[in-house]
Amino acid sequence: MPGYRKTADLPQMIPVFPLDGALLLPGGDLPLQIFEPRYLNMIDDVMAGDRIIGMIQTRAGGDRMRPRLSNVGCAGRITSYAETSDGRYLITLTGVCRFDAGEELALPTPYRQLRARYERFDADLAQGDEQPQAPAAARERFARALKRYLNRRELDIDWETAQTAPLEALVNSLAMGLPFEPAEKQALLEAPALADRFETLATLLEIDGVDDGDDASPSVQ
Repeated sequence: MPGYRKTADLPQMIPVFPLDGALLLPGGDLPLQIFEPRYLNMIDDVMAGDRIIGMIQTRAGGDRMRPRLSNVGCAGRITSYAETSDGRYLITLTGVCRFDAGEELALPTPYRQLRARYERFDADLAQGDEQPQAPAAARERFARALKRYLNRRELDIDWETAQTAPLEALVNSLAMGLPFEPAEKQALLEAPALADRFETLATLLEIDGVDDGDDASPSVQ
């Protein structure tokens, strides 16, 4: 994938795919199945260009065919592409950088396009080998809340992998993969930095599992 080092390297005008409940975060991979004609058209167009699509949720207002868009989305690049025999596209978007949704453009395409303002999220493009960690007490709190949440939902994860995964990869994969409500997904997206997303995720897990009495606490790094 191209190394976007500064926000000026990113396309300032992007097509957007409004999809409630779908969360893309920088560095995360989001598989999508595309079958609606206007979005098949969108994929055709972006594959001929920079392969960038803005994933964004909607908010109250507007009409069913053209709902109002959330204020913040995440630009992703198509890193995997396949076409099925019945004309669907199977793609993977890899998150690049979050953006503030600027003005929507009046263009004749069947899909929507807007100006993306990345400046507030330039840290999403930061390069570096140092992996942030959470204090031990916070990790234990997070692990307890996650275990209760998974038990309530009858879900499971590979705890051995979770224990060794870098904090950012673990938090982002859980934020993207767990079945939170759209508003909760938006809160995770808009958390300013990893520490804030870690705290938001822990709080959401605790709220869901508040009545569960299982206090087992596997370690999460």
